[in-house]
Amino acid sequence: MSGFVKSKSSIRRRLTIQLLCGATILTICLVLIVRSFAQQLAEQSQDNILAASLTSILDSASIQEGQIAVDIPYSAFSMLSNLADDRVFYRIDLNDEFLTGYADLPRHSLSANSNEPFFVTGPYRGFDIRSVAATRKLALGEQPIDVLVIIAQSRNGMQETLSEISHKVILFGSGFFVLSAIIALFAAQSTVEPLTRLAASVARRGPQDLRPVIARVPEEMAPLVQSLNQFIERLGTSLKRSEDFITEAAHRVRTPLATVRAQAEITLRRVDKDENRQALREIIRAIDDSSRAARQLLDHAMVTLRTDHLERHQIDLTGLVRESVARVQAVANLKDITVIFENTAPSPIQGDVILIQNAVQNLLDNAIKYSPPDSQVEVQLGRKGPWVILTFQDQGRGLPDSDATLLTERFVRGDNVADTVGSGLGLTIVEEVVRAHGGTLSFENNPDGVGACVSISFLLS
Repeated sequence: MSGFVKSKSSIRRRLTIQLLCGATILTICLVLIVRSFAQQLAEQSQDNILAASLTSILDSASIQEGQIAVDIPYSAFSMLSNLADDRVFYRIDLNDEFLTGYADLPRHSLSANSNEPFFVTGPYRGFDIRSVAATRKLALGEQPIDVLVIIAQSRNGMQETLSEISHKVILFGSGFFVLSAIIALFAAQSTVEPLTRLAASVARRGPQDLRPVIARVPEEMAPLVQSLNQFIERLGTSLKRSEDFITEAAHRVRTPLATVRAQAEITLRRVDKDENRQALREIIRAIDDSSRAARQLLDHAMVTLRTDHLERHQIDLTGLVRESVARVQAVANLKDITVIFENTAPSPIQGDVILIQNAVQNLLDNAIKYSPPDSQVEVQLGRKGPWVILTFQDQGRGLPDSDATLLTERFVRGDNVADTVGSGLGLTIVEEVVRAHGGTLSFENNPDGVGACVSISFLLS
């Protein structure tokens, strides 16, 4: 019997999700870092080319025949055209007066150290441009002349390059994420594998296997295994104490009841008054009822305990039934009941001798108890395929008209035997024993006459 286990969530699932979340964060960070680095590199490259073009134009400025001459070299624009099909704009001013180029190109607010290139990014004529400005001082006579040069270039080519780099980075990040996901799944599986092996090792054990767990486990699982071994040790001790208690209780309860019954029967023979004799008969009946109830309660407790850890051995079912029939013969003779045992062949089975003997004894007791005097009980042992079938037929009152399947429940008895001493545990014990051995229990009224027919079956060993 397996109990319901409340589970919060899967360790494998939680670990996998955590690793995948970590891989996702790392992938996003990787994509952003690479794209940012590529953008910085592209901007720095454009700035370097713009600065080189600006420097070449400033270097070409000179004084010729008393006039400022700026001869723009071809290389100043050719180096810019190498980037992409971007637009290039320029402006040259002399002492804040426009000289040549694009007059509407915004001037820079240069710092005092205007000899150093000053970069600005902004819109111009529908383009996003990157511009650089610097000045150069020339002496014309005694007057200093400031030559301001501004070079600007659109950023379309750089944006296309960044888009291509971003696309490749996303592909690389996707591959990195897929690889990380595979590693995460493998890591999660490897992490929980020792726990899975431990659970499988414990699940493969039989009910009677209470040995400590000695499997090698990771250090983090050592406290769990230690606690499990301590629980197994306590369970074994508890089961042993329970079995000893049941055995001792059976002895302590049955012996005093048997003594009281014997004394009551002796007193019954010595009493002459009818009312006293009737009272003693009621006492004997109550003792019989209590004795049987106590015995079956203890038997049921013993059966419940032993079915959890069956001690399977080779059993000769024929010899076991024959011994049980001989044991009840004296009780059957008191009611002039004949018990007939028939078997067709040896019937070896695998099972717990004590439990199967208890089940057979209960069925024999029921058959004799509910049979009238001068009747017979037939016990038949036969085979049908791989099954050994043991059948008990009596000539008693039979099964009740109500649902007979309820008779296997605890303390349930048929409404047609209310005047007969009983505890309602006999068929419950039989049903539990048969189920623990993988067998079947069936019962019906005799099709050829009065009485009931109860059959139990076990697999041949």
